[in-house]
Parts: sequence; C-alpha cells; structure tokens
Amino acid sequence: MRLFLIASTAVLVLAGCTTLGDIPTAKLATATLKQANGAPAGTAVITAAGDKLTITVAVAGLAPGLHGTHLHMVGKCEAPGFTTAGGHLNPTSHQHGTQNPAGPHFGDLPNLSIDTNGTGTFTADLTATRAEAEAALFDADGTAIVIHAGPDDYKTDPSGNSGGRIACGVLQRS
Repeated sequence: MRLFLIASTAVLVLAGCTTLGDIPTAKLATATLKQANGAPAGTAVITAAGDKLTITVAVAGLAPGLHGTHLHMVGKCEAPGFTTAGGHLNPTSHQHGTQNPAGPHFGDLPNLSIDTNGTGTFTADLTATRAEAEAALFDADGTAIVIHAGPDDYKTDPSGNSGGRIACGVLQRS
C-alpha cells in the first residue's frame, strides 16, 4: 500500500510539471540536412502543441564548437555555398538577433553546440504563432534551415557574424 501511495504521489507531482497543451500533437515539418560535399549532416523537426511551435535539430559530422543556425527564406540548398537559401526568414522585417534592440526575427535560432565527437542537438521554441509560422514556412518558395561555420553573436544584422554556410536542409511539410 505504501508503494502505491508513493507511486501515486510521484505521478501527481510529475503531472503538475507538464500540461496537456505542452505535449506536441502534430509534426509540421522535417528537413534532412546535408553538408556541402553531400554527406548527411542531420535532421530538423518542427512540432506543434496547440499554438506553440518547437524546432529540434540533431546533427553529426560537423566541426566541434558553436554554430549559428537559422531558418532561411528560400527552400533551396545548392552546394557548395547554399546561397540559394537566401537570407534569414524575416516576415516581420525585424533586425537580427535576440540581443539586438530591433530584433529578433523569425529565422533566429540558438547556436548549435557541437561536441568533440562532431554531434550536437538543440530544441527551441519558435517566435511566431502557428498560423504565422505556417504562412512563412510554407510559402511558395519554401524554407531552408542552415547551419553556419561560426557562432551567432545574436546582435549583428543581418546574419550575426556567423560565417559561411556549412549545412542546409529544406523543410518539408509533414
């Protein structure tokens, strides 16, 4: 009986940490990331929980360190420079960066930390409602996710001084 009470209490405590609205109910988009040489680099997945959107990125085979990661305004990833992805996704015309007083814009994402084994992941909430995000992500020319060679400084417009583009993937509606 005591074990049952402890287990029941644990379930109630844990249930208080998460609401049903926090649990992703839909996968909206996925992307397969590739390096400039065509080697696989990882995946990105955008999920929704009501109006809240979350992106999860997992990569392997990249150089250790911090790498700027952004949503770009064109769903086209032509190597070697991935310039076909255009600039950052910025439908509200803000400047770049969470530390910029005139920013951030929708394409701003956190730096991706790659460990000494060449792997890294992050999960971040997107800064738009579901309707706004879907309109921007799935417009006529699509959207790409790009990983840059260096870290994003979170303030320099337009790219955060994050360097060249080393991996890219086109978001596909799920």
